[in-house]
Amino acid sequence: MLRQFFLYLSRSKKTQRWLLKAPGAQRVARQFVAGETLAQALGVVRKLQQQGMLATLDHLGENVRTVEEARRARDAYLEILKAILSERLPSTISLKLTQLGMDISESDCRENLRVLVEFAEQMGDFVEVDMEGSAYTDRTLEIIADLRKRYRAVGAVIQAYLYRSEEDVKELMRRKVSVRLCKGAYNEPSTLAFPNKADVDENFLRLMRLLLHSTPGQVESRLYHRIATHDPRMIEETRRAATQLGLLKNQFEFQMLYGVNREWQKRLVEQGHRVRIYVPFGKEWFPYFMRRLAERPANAWFALKSMLR
Repeated sequence: MLRQFFLYLSRSKKTQRWLLKAPGAQRVARQFVAGETLAQALGVVRKLQQQGMLATLDHLGENVRTVEEARRARDAYLEILKAILSERLPSTISLKLTQLGMDISESDCRENLRVLVEFAEQMGDFVEVDMEGSAYTDRTLEIIADLRKRYRAVGAVIQAYLYRSEEDVKELMRRKVSVRLCKGAYNEPSTLAFPNKADVDENFLRLMRLLLHSTPGQVESRLYHRIATHDPRMIEETRRAATQLGLLKNQFEFQMLYGVNREWQKRLVEQGHRVRIYVPFGKEWFPYFMRRLAERPANAWFALKSMLR
C-alpha cells in the first residue's frame, strides 16, 4: 500500500510543488541524487572512480512536452558525454525515451537517441536506455533493436516483474543487445506484472541465469550484461552462477543505485567484481526520489519527517 502511495506521488505535480518548498527536501533527496548540476554529478563520479567503481550518469527528466525540450535534453546528454571523454571518466549515460520526445514524436525521439548513440560509439562509450512503464515497453525495445543493427553502443533495460520479460530477454539476446536486468519500479497491474515479491525474485534469478549462460533449448548469449540489484540473495546467486559457468569477473557487472547499500558496493569491489553506480542528477529529481522511496518503504517515514521539519 505504501509503495503505491509513493508511486502516485511520483506522478503528482501538485505534491511535487508542495514538497519542493519544504526546506529539508533537497537535503534528504541527496541521499539518492548526486545534485542538480553536472559539476556535482562529475564530482561524485570522480569519488566513485577513486573507490574502484564505474558509473552511469542519468540527467533526470521524463515525459517532456515539446520537441524543443527533447532536443535540449539530447544536447545536455551530449555535454555529459563530452565531459566524460574530456576527464576520461569510467562512466556511461542512462536516459529515458520520454525525455527525448517519445510522447511527442517517435521519429524525433529516434533521431535524438541515434545522435547520442553514434557519438557514444565514436568515443568508445555506451548508452543505457532505461525502461519506463509498460505502456512504453514495445516501442522502447523496437527503437533499441533498430539502432543495434548499426551501432554496438546501445543497451536495453529489462524489468523482472513483467510477465513478458523472459521472451523479451530472449529476443534481445537474439538481436545481440546488451541488457541491464532490474526488478522494476513502476506501478503495474497484476495482469501485466507479478504482484508478489517472491515471484519477482524468482523471475529475476531465472532471467539472470538466462543472460549469463545458455542451457539446452535456450538462446546462446555471449554479451556483456549488467545485473542491477541490492538484494543480498540476488547478488549471491549471481556470483554463484557466474562461478559455476567459469565467467571472469570482467565479463559482467553489478549495478547499484547511488546512495543505496554502500557496504555491498564496497564489498563487491574488494572481491574483484565490476560495480557500476547509477548516478542521477538534475533539477527534475522529484519523480525519481519518490520511486526510490517506493522501493524502500522502511526509509519513507524518516525521509518525510526530515523534509517537513
